[in-house]
Amino acid sequence: MPAPAIVWFRRDLRLADLPTLLAARDRSTQALAVFVLDDALLRPSGTPRTTFLTGCLRALDTDLGGRLLVVRGDPAEAIPRIAHAIDADSVHISADHGPYGMRRDDAVESALAASSVPIIRTGSPYAVSPGRISTKAGTPYKVFTSYRRGWLEHGWHSPAATTADTLAWLDPDALSPSNTHRRLADLPPRVGLAELPHPGDHTDGPTLPPAGEAAALRRWRTFRDERLTGYDTHRDRPDKDATTGLSPYLKFGCIHPRTVLHDLRDSPGSAASVLRSELAWRDFYADVLFHRPDTARRNYNVRFDAMRYDAGLDAEAAFDAWRGGRTGYPIVDAGMRQLLGQGWMHNRVRMITASFLTKDLHLPWWRGARHFMTHLVDGDLASNQHGWQWTAGCGTDAAPYFRVFNPITQGERFDPDGDYVRRWVPELRHIGGKAVHRPWARGADESLFSADNPAYPPPIVDHAEERVVALARFGELR
Repeated sequence: MPAPAIVWFRRDLRLADLPTLLAARDRSTQALAVFVLDDALLRPSGTPRTTFLTGCLRALDTDLGGRLLVVRGDPAEAIPRIAHAIDADSVHISADHGPYGMRRDDAVESALAASSVPIIRTGSPYAVSPGRISTKAGTPYKVFTSYRRGWLEHGWHSPAATTADTLAWLDPDALSPSNTHRRLADLPPRVGLAELPHPGDHTDGPTLPPAGEAAALRRWRTFRDERLTGYDTHRDRPDKDATTGLSPYLKFGCIHPRTVLHDLRDSPGSAASVLRSELAWRDFYADVLFHRPDTARRNYNVRFDAMRYDAGLDAEAAFDAWRGGRTGYPIVDAGMRQLLGQGWMHNRVRMITASFLTKDLHLPWWRGARHFMTHLVDGDLASNQHGWQWTAGCGTDAAPYFRVFNPITQGERFDPDGDYVRRWVPELRHIGGKAVHRPWARGADESLFSADNPAYPPPIVDHAEERVVALARFGELR
């Protein structure tokens, strides 16, 4: 019997449209499915993301017939130990292009080299992998519109024809010396999926979407069949269920963007075009981080290294008010409370809340980015960090610092009936219509407060005044 392969799952927690399985089948007819709980990645992840991850692992294990081996430890130690224990022929992965992921995979590859076991990278979590396309001058793209043109011209593969039956999966519980696996003591201790966090373990935690590949495909097909029409006009409305809702599934690879793009191939009109652009943004930010790994923590535009930020007790109090949804600006507070309540925030509101932190409160973008990464179920390093930098003005844009979102007019424009605010800010539910975005403007005979509602705070800053301060500080950089 040929030596088995190892399929090491990471951000590809699915079995359909997974080229890794085809590459493994080219080497062997049987494989061991492995996932490594890596503390280097788990430590900075908050409860929403780790809970959703473990839900995805349970779903994958079910789809594999209970044959997913989950271990905890450093992959550079765990994967070689597993390969040695089962006499593996090869280790197969989807390529990781993040700063940590590339270092980790290189370390695993070096450790496996001692046993002459290759690590084979096939595909990635992106439609167009980072580093694949460049400008005519051979340099990385710095502007999205140019990147998108190159991205569309390059195109992407059709979905890979794979299922759970593409390979014969080894049962970790059945491994024994009698079937040639003589070094079982080398296997890292198995982690039982029942031991991992479950949404029901945190009744006071956020309400998370159903996890796993089947849930991802259901979500996509429902959106495609029922809500794709109008996506281009309604996607900026946080009061409507008008977005795909795929971001958590894309984060963990429960669905591949190639599957979505393939389904859109015959969809005419602006809705499909806009959705393709949203997927291009995801690939663009991954490409930016691939070429500039320093921008995970530092400004893409180094001029902003000299930006003055507020500090001290007042600044800390403002930060606490922002992350708790108590700024006195209803659309900002609704977004921050949605983040805590769902582990997710509508993209338009992400921009509004980020602009408020950086340009109204004059606090550094990385503090907000870190808060988001702690609470977002879809927290993706490239998209999160560079989305924040785009809004803060130090990212990939020509002159974005002049773009200062007005939280009042943004609320009135994108939540015109006030339904989104009233959902997440119960103190304001007695105010009808778009008047909820200016609660301080109500007459004295229409008190904001009632006996059964806590007082809603007044605005902690004056937006018009802080906009002037923000632009003046930007002027100092020039």
